[in-house]
Amino acid sequence: MRFLRSQAVETSIDISPLIDMVFILLIFFMVTTTFVKDLKIDLERPKASTAQRASTKAIRVHIERNGALYLDGRPVKLWMIQTRIRDELKTDRGRPVLVITDKHVPAEQLIEVVDQCRLAGAGDVGVATEMEAG
Repeated sequence: MRFLRSQAVETSIDISPLIDMVFILLIFFMVTTTFVKDLKIDLERPKASTAQRASTKAIRVHIERNGALYLDGRPVKLWMIQTRIRDELKTDRGRPVLVITDKHVPAEQLIEVVDQCRLAGAGDVGVATEMEAG
């Protein structure tokens, strides 16, 4: 009597292409996602009933309650704002500027900052507000 020897065939799934695709998708989503980081400044924003959502690509100018100024997270002086914004606008002329201020900042200082932004060539300068409820 002859016994048939059965050969055990091992089957395996090659998951290398799957891992490659997962990494490609991960890189794609990391590159296409934009992250907006606001400074960790405690501000009471002014209220407005006609507020609109600002662009995530806007140049952000922060004015603290004590008068300190920040341009995209870096501290600046008032006389430096015009030059720095002009440098930022060289790559994208249509980029808006968003001034984020505390409601206790004097209107005179807010107007000076907005004026410096416009003198730098920014066509769209807005002030961040807290939208009123209702």
